Parts: sequence; C-alpha cells; structure tokens
Amino acid sequence: MTPFGAAVQELRRRKGVSQKEMAEAIGVSAAYLSALEHGRRGAPSFEFLQRVAGFFNVIWDEADDLFRLARLSDPRVVIDAAGLSAAHLAFLNRLKAEFREIPASVIAEMEEVLEKRRFPDKEER
Repeated sequence: MTPFGAAVQELRRRKGVSQKEMAEAIGVSAAYLSALEHGRRGAPSFEFLQRVAGFFNVIWDEADDLFRLARLSDPRVVIDAAGLSAAHLAFLNRLKAEFREIPASVIAEMEEVLEKRRFPDKEER
C-alpha cells in the first residue's frame, strides 16, 4: 500500500464506500483504483486528484496533504545523479543495494533528518 493509497482507504472507510463505488463515482475502473492504492500504477494525475478531493469533499488543507501523499507514492523512483559528487553517487548506489533491508525505524530517523532540513526553524514537539 502506498501513502496515498492508505489515505484514500481511510477516506473511503470514513465515508463508508467501497473501491468500486468510489471508482464509479469518479469515472475510473475499480481495478485502476486498486492498482493505484497498492503501488502498481504511477503517481495519479492532478485531474484525478481533484476528482478524489471533490468526491470526499475535503477541505483545502486535507486536499493539500492528499496531493503531497500522491507525490510521495510513485512506485517507480528514478534519481538523476549526473553531476553529483562521488560521495552522493556512492550513497545512492548503496541505498539502492540495501534499500529493502532498511528497518522502518531507520527510515523514520531519515525522515526526521529530511524534515529538519526542510523546516529548520520548526520547534520540537
């Protein structure tokens, strides 16, 4: 399940609708919606995301979060390392080789580092 898929699944649960019902309402097949939720399709289009937000009648902030999760849910990640330092390239290749064995706790730590770099002035909670 992708981050976007988990969010959509939760929205469907709260609204009490099945994948099939949602798919019919927004004009896609249930198979497409299932594949999207489970990471077997690429990131959804902006138009699709707008239909999802409209279907769930989500507020602006929640829609923004949904769109962010969609960007983080593309299962085909490609990184262009051309022009980067040797250290960057070595790190990316090591990450690629060891990625599936990285524990969730380490991923959470790496997320914290990235978040602190993105919002350096954010206070600790």
